[in-house]
Amino acid sequence: MTFGEWLKWFGNLFVKEILTYFIDPASRFILIVPLIIQIFLFGYTATFDLNHAPIAVLNESHGKYSQQLVAQVGASPTFYIRRYLQNASQMKDELNPRDSLAIVHIQSDFDSKLAQGKEGPVQIITDGRNSTTAGLAAAELSMIIQDFNHRYVGVPKGINVEMRAWYNPNLQTQWNIVTALIGTLSFIQVLMLSALSVAREREYGTFDQLLVSPYRPFEILLAKATPPIFIGIAQTFIVVLFAVFWFDIPMRGSLLPLYFGIFIFTLSTVGTGLAISSISQTMQQAMIFSFVLIVPMVILSGLVTPVYNMPEILQVLTYADPLRFALEYVHGVYLENLSISELWGQLLPMLITAVITLPFAAFFFRRSL
Repeated sequence: MTFGEWLKWFGNLFVKEILTYFIDPASRFILIVPLIIQIFLFGYTATFDLNHAPIAVLNESHGKYSQQLVAQVGASPTFYIRRYLQNASQMKDELNPRDSLAIVHIQSDFDSKLAQGKEGPVQIITDGRNSTTAGLAAAELSMIIQDFNHRYVGVPKGINVEMRAWYNPNLQTQWNIVTALIGTLSFIQVLMLSALSVAREREYGTFDQLLVSPYRPFEILLAKATPPIFIGIAQTFIVVLFAVFWFDIPMRGSLLPLYFGIFIFTLSTVGTGLAISSISQTMQQAMIFSFVLIVPMVILSGLVTPVYNMPEILQVLTYADPLRFALEYVHGVYLENLSISELWGQLLPMLITAVITLPFAAFFFRRSL
């Protein structure tokens, strides 16, 4: 069966199952309860408002004016200063792991120029990988600095604010969204395909034929896992082509580390999908379980809003979401040209998910024999 034939068949089956969802009380329950959960997730996490966002400060002036400016920035309810940097070389270490959303750099001649009635240089460096929140942070910091500037007497020119965004100089939303689709679209498709694999055999009545075949259960499960992996990698390649040649998003990293991480991520996704398929008796159940997982995992991944802007309890839940680490890995390779050794913190959670879900799927697959 070709992909086009499968897609046509799947569309007909999906329409038929939609019509039968409201007949079964259990189906109605499953339709309502996940919806309420998703409403709460969207309500608390799908926001671009900045609340207590982490920033860092590099004060090279250490004068009266610069210390007053730092105090005013720290007193803002929008930001909190998580770290005071000692030199400019620490900026990369602060922005690369996304520990801080922005860095306020007060240059060494800040106080002396203000004392002379000249413009005092202040630089705002933001993380352009999330262009929306970076723009909001830069605008809010500029307002704080300008408000501070109006309080000076005898300083005609005041403070000259220079804003820079790393990894996304023009703060284009496409740079963040399109590169995130490299992992997101693959995740959705691979999860659906793998979740339907074993359940499809049961519903078609061909599962018994597999049991009497000369293949071992491990080989059957491996055969179910291999096609979604290839499909997922092929889809990421198509998204990369569109990102580079259609949206003109320069790829700073190389394909080898990118696809190494995508392969690990796809393994974790296939493991989750096969686990769903192994405990599902019908395709309808597999689809419902998949949809229940997909929306929360996408929301908690940081695609909609940064993880640090979520409530603390939801931030803890994101550690169980491999899509979160996949997006961070893709952005790290594509936009920052980071190496695999620098992104092991993102690879390890995805690998742990694969190590847990694949044996889990194999265990329930054997129990169903």
